Parts: sequence; C-alpha cells; structure tokens
Amino acid sequence: MCGITGGLWFDESGRISADELERMTDTLVHRGPDDRGTHLEELRHDAAGPIPGVALGFRRLSIIDLQGGHQPMCNEDGSVWLVFNGEIYNYRDLRRRLEGSGHRFQTSSDSETILHLYEDLGTECFEHLNGMFALAIWDRNKRQLVLARDRLGKKPLFYQFRNGQLLFGSELKAIAASASFDKRISPAAIDQFLTYQYVPHPHTIYQAANKLPPGHCAVFRAGEVSIRNYWQVDWKHEIDWKQAEAVNRLQELLADSIRLRLRSDVPLGAFLSGGIDSSLIVALSQQQLDRPLLTFSIGFHEADFDETQYARQVSEWVRTEHREYKVTPDAVSILDDLVWHYDEPFGDSSAIPTWYLCQRTRQHVTVALSGDGGDELFAGYDRYRALWLSRWFDRLIPAGPILGSRMVQGLPASNRQRSFVRRLQRFGEALNQPLARRFMNWLQIFPERIRAELYRDEFVAELPDEDPVAFFESAWNGVGDRDLFNKASLADLVTYLPCDLMNKVDIASMAHSLECRQPFLDYRLVEFAASLPAHLKVRGGRGKRLLRLAYDKVLPRQIWTRKKMGFGVPLGTWFQHDLKALTEQRLLGNDARCHQLFRPDAIAALVQQHMEGRVNHCYRLWNLLILESWLRKWT
Repeated sequence: MCGITGGLWFDESGRISADELERMTDTLVHRGPDDRGTHLEELRHDAAGPIPGVALGFRRLSIIDLQGGHQPMCNEDGSVWLVFNGEIYNYRDLRRRLEGSGHRFQTSSDSETILHLYEDLGTECFEHLNGMFALAIWDRNKRQLVLARDRLGKKPLFYQFRNGQLLFGSELKAIAASASFDKRISPAAIDQFLTYQYVPHPHTIYQAANKLPPGHCAVFRAGEVSIRNYWQVDWKHEIDWKQAEAVNRLQELLADSIRLRLRSDVPLGAFLSGGIDSSLIVALSQQQLDRPLLTFSIGFHEADFDETQYARQVSEWVRTEHREYKVTPDAVSILDDLVWHYDEPFGDSSAIPTWYLCQRTRQHVTVALSGDGGDELFAGYDRYRALWLSRWFDRLIPAGPILGSRMVQGLPASNRQRSFVRRLQRFGEALNQPLARRFMNWLQIFPERIRAELYRDEFVAELPDEDPVAFFESAWNGVGDRDLFNKASLADLVTYLPCDLMNKVDIASMAHSLECRQPFLDYRLVEFAASLPAHLKVRGGRGKRLLRLAYDKVLPRQIWTRKKMGFGVPLGTWFQHDLKALTEQRLLGNDARCHQLFRPDAIAALVQQHMEGRVNHCYRLWNLLILESWLRKWT
C-alpha cells in the first residue's frame, strides 16, 4: 500500500523538474513512510519523433516482499516503468503463468507481476488482476503513459491533463504541489457535494482535475488521451440460482477471497463493529488461522452511537484477541484533520469514527480486514426496506400527502441516531417522487428545494444546466428491468460505494499508514451477487437472506437479529455544544468564504433552527462546515 504521483509532458513548457517531483512525492509520506523513490526522463527526440518527458514518484508502505518491492520498478531493459499503489491478491498464480512463458523475476513482489503481465498483454492485463490498485505505467517504446484503477474503486487516482502536460497522483494534494496545477474551483462540484456529501467521479472540486473512474484505464499518447472501461458487471443478467447452489457458491467465493486477503508479511488484524458484515469476515477469517485474530472496535460514551458490546460478544464467540477503545472525539481538531487529508470537500460524518478506528488499529497492525460491501451486495441497508415499503404505501393509501404534510414535517427534531420521528419525516418527504428520485431523497444531504433557497443568484448563474442527481439516475437506469432491491443496491455499488465508502476508508486508513482489505469486494463475489434474484437477498423486506442461510451458525443469534445501527457520531448534540462556537464563527462570521456562494440569511436560518431543536439539520451543518473549512484551507 503506497502513494504514487508523477506526470508526462509533450513539450518543454510542461516539464516537471526533479525538485518539483520531490515535492509532489513527499506530500504522500503518510501513505508510504517506509520507502521512497523517483524516476525522471527528459523530453527528447529521435528519428521517429518526440519521446515525452516523464516523472514518477513513489512512497511505500511495505506489506509484501519487504526487502524487494522498491519502486519505481522497471523491466529487464528499462523500457517499461511502474508505480503502483495497492495489493494484487492473485499475483502468485499470475507469476507461475508468467514464469512458464519465460519471464524471469528479480523480486517476490506483486508489483513485478504487473510489469511482466503488461509486457505480454498491454492494457488488457488489468482484466486479469484481482485486487485493489491505482497505477501508472510508462512505456518508452510505445511513447505512452497508462493510468489504471481497480474495478470497485478501492484505491483513488486523480489527474489533470491540460496544455500538453499530465499530472497524476493518489491524492489531489500531490498534483496540487505542482506549479502548473490549475486551482480554479468548479461550481458544479460544489452543487454535487451538497447533494451527495462527496464529489462524484469523474469530477473533482477543481475544474481542470478529474478522478479516473473505477474499472477504467487511460492511455496518454501523442498529446492525446483515450479512456476505456475495462470491467463492468452485467447488471441486467439475473440467474435463477437454486438456493443450495447459491449457498455453496457464496461459501466458496468468500472463503477464497478471505484466504487471499490474509496473505501478509506484516501484522494483520480486522475491524469488528458487531454488525453482520464485519462479524462474518472476522469469524470466517478466524477459521482459516491457527492463532487468534487481532480485532479492533471503536465506541463512544453516548449509548445511542456505541456498538462495542456487540463486538465484544462476537469476539468471545469467535475467540479473537480483541481490543476496544472508547473515545471522546475532539470535534474541533478532527474537523481540520479531515479537511487536510481528504483534499476536497467530503461530508460523510462516519469518517470521524473511521479515523479514530484506523488510528488505534495502526498501533498494533499494518493491515486490517473490513466488512465493507456486504450491504450493497446483499441488500442490507434500511433504505432498501424503506423503498420496498413505499411501494406498498403507493398501492394502499395516499401516504405521500399525509407523511409529507407540514404537520408531520414540522414535528420536533431529535438528535438520536435512530429517531422514529426523524426517519418518518425523511420517509414521508420522498413519497410523492418517482422511485429513483425517492431513493435518492434518502441519500442526499441538501434536497433541491433547500439548495435553491441557499444559493446566491450569482452562484446559480455559474452552474451548468445539469442536474447533479443524474449521476445516480444513470446508475439506477443502467441496472435495467430488475427488482427494486437489485436496482437500489447495484446502483449504490457503482456510486455510493466508490465515491463515499471506499474514499472514506482509503483516506482515513492511509492517513495512519494502515492498509484496509475488503473481502466482500472481490470482483468474483460482486459478479455473483449481481446475478442473484431478489428472493435470495431479501425476505419480508429484510435483507442479507443468503448470508443468513449460508452462515447462520457462524455468529451468535443476537447479531443476526439486532437492529442495524450504522457507524455514526452524535453530530446533533455536537452542534449544540462542542461545535457551536466554531459553527457560528465559521459559518456566520463576516469572513465566511461560503458567503460568496450562499445567502448568509439562509445559512443563519439553518443554524438557528438546529440550535433551537426545531429541525435536525446536523448533516447539513456538518457539510457546510466541511466546505467552509475546506475553502479556508485550500483556497
């Protein structure tokens, strides 16, 4: 697990100097504290024309082949160079095949496997990699630089390509360290951020920079770029699995995925929240080990946000070596830490417990398994049940006008994590909308109505004539004529999962030099889950049916039957106490940067309504506070 950066230039005006490359590389020291390396080739010409200049930078967190995995890495004749962030779990199988075809290896690293596979297959090689990765390959003979990102978007990759120069990096701060980086902010990205609490790919907060989408590769050659999608699940294809066959296939795939992800030359552990997904990963991992697995959980003193009792129960059942931590978050300092590490506005407040969990876990291990992906693959989110229930309401009673009425929407707010009134209000507000928009209403932070009240006329004039919800609707419609549960969960898999969850975990973990692995997100398991009919995922509106059928005896009964809690923090209370002064200073002060974009009176109304307990705006205030803090830090 590492950090990569660099660039390519086709004329001297875009040259990256050695000093500039060093600066770009060292912004990523937290991603790779164990080793560093750079490679620089100047622009030159031969009889065939110009050979672009290239710069490659690398910071390493050593996980596999601790002595031999130095990068940038080249092939035998130095014509192909690689910088690579991630882990290739099937590299041993690929290596045996490559050795059989005549390749000779100098190291035991998975990185060298990618190099030789590229020599044989070119950009088709990415389809053979099972793992998480973001990489750059410089091919001098073809005079091209290739960027690629793993199928599910576990590892990030940013780039800017303008005026004949390419800049790329694992984080935006790496390419922003270049003197030629264009820092103009995108108004459309701010609109998207307030909708989703993240900026969806391929966009970034900067107009001229992009994210390479998951499952894509880009080839930069002769001053031009071509981007293609090398992997995509056939969402429209459903298989009529027999129940016993589906159970057996799931057990085979998940066991093998965990087996591959337990390989490590450094200490390894697992996150354990006490929810179904992380508990299953822990229990099945422990079955493959001959020693107690190290497990870690984080908790808070507020009982409504604390799951440690369930994590403890699973640990005792499975017999892991468990460590749990109760933290009292420093709301003010964690805000500024998150703003620096996430580079662009990122408003998912569960980044806070994730941050503390990674911080504590890294004190004991370098690699941690997690249960990410289980909800998307097996229909585990409560919002899927809400969508199912809303269809029944549509058919039986005119619930939309009732639950969406001012009377229901005006009920007193609550700061509780799972407040009934709060959930009823969100449910009712969406009932009058089409299904995709209805589902999106439960995801978005600022609905269109509130954004319209918030934005200044001048800011609205700068927005393109595009609906930010189109990003999600495109994914929803791409699933085809499937049932509601598969439409919602598979749409989440290509939007919410890479843009929010994977981004959250990558940045929080790498900020503490910790590698996270997600066994549920082995692409073979994803393809299998996408083919499952709804009746194998859901019964009576309750998700994860196939997991229950396959692993009923693996976990305590209480873990299967307990209500889903989520991974949150008491934001509502924070804004009325710990964060109150900072919120008023940053959002309501005369020097507030966001006042250039938003109406101060609209912001003040949101703050006042929340402080008085009339409306719970905690997530909206958190996103505004994140944006304001980002503007102060990065502009």
